[in-house]
Amino acid sequence: MTTEQREFQAETRQLLDLMVHSIYSNKDSFLRELISNSSDALDKLRLESYQNKDLDVDVSDLHIELDIDKEARTLTIRDNGIGMSRDEVIDLIGTLAKSGTAEVRKKLKEAKDAAASEELIGQFGIGFYSTFMVADKVTLLTRRAGESTATEWNSTGEGTYEISDVEGAPQGSSVTLHLKPSDEEDHLYDYASESKIKQLVKKYSDFIAWPIRIDVEKRVKATDEDGEDTVTIETETVNSQKALWTRSKDEVSEEEYQEFYKHVSHAWDEPLEVIPFKAEGTFEYQALLFLPSQAPFDLFMREGKTGVHLYVKRVFIMDDCEELMPEYLRFVKGVVDAADLSLNVSREILQQDRQIRAIRRRLTRKVLSTIKELQNENAEKYQTFWSQFGKALKEGLISDDDNRETILGLSSFESTHAESGVTTLAEYVDRMKDGQEQIYYMTGESRQQIESSPHMEAFKARGLEVLLLTDSVDEVWVGNVPDFDGKSFQSISRGEVDLDTEEEKKDAEAKREEQDKDFEELLKWMTETLAEDVKEVRLSSRLTTSPACVVGDEFSFSPQLEKMYKASGQFVPTSKRILELNPTHDLVTGLKKAREDRSEDPNLAETAELLYATALLAEGTELKDPAKFSRLLADRLTRTV
Repeated sequence: MTTEQREFQAETRQLLDLMVHSIYSNKDSFLRELISNSSDALDKLRLESYQNKDLDVDVSDLHIELDIDKEARTLTIRDNGIGMSRDEVIDLIGTLAKSGTAEVRKKLKEAKDAAASEELIGQFGIGFYSTFMVADKVTLLTRRAGESTATEWNSTGEGTYEISDVEGAPQGSSVTLHLKPSDEEDHLYDYASESKIKQLVKKYSDFIAWPIRIDVEKRVKATDEDGEDTVTIETETVNSQKALWTRSKDEVSEEEYQEFYKHVSHAWDEPLEVIPFKAEGTFEYQALLFLPSQAPFDLFMREGKTGVHLYVKRVFIMDDCEELMPEYLRFVKGVVDAADLSLNVSREILQQDRQIRAIRRRLTRKVLSTIKELQNENAEKYQTFWSQFGKALKEGLISDDDNRETILGLSSFESTHAESGVTTLAEYVDRMKDGQEQIYYMTGESRQQIESSPHMEAFKARGLEVLLLTDSVDEVWVGNVPDFDGKSFQSISRGEVDLDTEEEKKDAEAKREEQDKDFEELLKWMTETLAEDVKEVRLSSRLTTSPACVVGDEFSFSPQLEKMYKASGQFVPTSKRILELNPTHDLVTGLKKAREDRSEDPNLAETAELLYATALLAEGTELKDPAKFSRLLADRLTRTV
């Protein structure tokens, strides 16, 4: 047997160091993580035995064993599951096989208290690495089903590990922990204690579908005074193995639901809501779903996974089944157990199964109705949900035509109605002024930026409420959704904004005609002067205090949407926007008079450029040529000193 020594990747070493030397209030988590890994390995072996009839494996007694050696102070967690090849060990154990490593390290460093650190174990799915919280040395022995050679992996977690090939090892994996001395002040308990291990299994892994066995000593007292007590070893199964989703809600305690949620989600937060579901009829299935109370770190990463596991007749089929839940509900965790799906099809065919699509539709409606119940009956829980997952849910406004109206009703937005908090669209419509037919909104990078925009001036002056949309997804869905409750959505930064009543229009018509005629020459000149940047210069009805603003056509891209597309590497066609002038502002009237008095003055063109640039800056748009703007502004300021 040849042994090879390797180094952990640099990021893995740093992560191990942070974990081992951080203070965790609950180091017990290591056992739950290892048992969950073993359970996954057994699930995968059962699945592979269905798919690969040539795989010579015995699946008649799949189980997990816990072996305690009190004298040597070791604890071994052993399974006869799928096992790992040498390459898989190097990939999964020797390196941190997860994206977002830098984010993990950052969050661990920021975790100041024990509760936050504990939360991060599950949140980032560290799993195997949690063993180094309780062990000075960890040995992994594993042989993949169908292979003859096993792999042994050893490490003290200090930066290197040893790996070697081993002959004659049984199929599956065993993890042996050389335990640290117990230190209850540091919440490091005696994990070589049979009673402690049995307690942890019952607490964290009682619902595991596979038997978890442990050998226990049974002492039988002597029947007479001269005889000696006899000690026998008996094997006990210490978990109930009853699938939680098969039990009615009144049979399951809140603690059992919480622990099951932590098992399927690999998280440490409490579930915000439990959603049991049972369907009978043409085809039957049961589901146990959870709304988390905290968003996972990878919710908006491409590598992020959905959280719903698929079983058929309690036989594991696949985890992270993307077809069971739409992408915008990827934060939902849980299990779906169907009775009628075929087991001998490939995953690709299974994912296209008609019944899978029907299950998806029903589960989606069930999740959305549960969120609606929170919105109507539990404002605190709804606010928690929306703050964590609202941005993801709004993706459904783009992708799910069938449930768009429902999602609109569930959504909340910041608005000018209140300085903090959010409002629903129904509440917005209830507050609309008489005669108002549109829901006004503006998109931007922040609330402060939008509220400071010149586009807001006329709406503030008239007391009209505007939705403040600051999530990147808002830029997309507003172009896909025509209306809510018969009220169309209207961007205050695109197209013409007509806020006057019929009576006001009649009163202002003569004045507006006079203004158009009075400013006709200035508008024509500025349109020619700024022809490279704008398609038109016109008078504005939306400005009260600012001299100018830039608006788009009704169907044009907003600056934020253009920026998003460019950042993702997509081509965005160049489009010119419209510069609107405030005919009552001193700068605009002064420029008009200067143009009438000295039309040949070259400085006037610079003034027009500066006016356009300041309008762009006011809405938060980057200038095409910041250096030129700085030079023009500096020259103009110099003349005033």
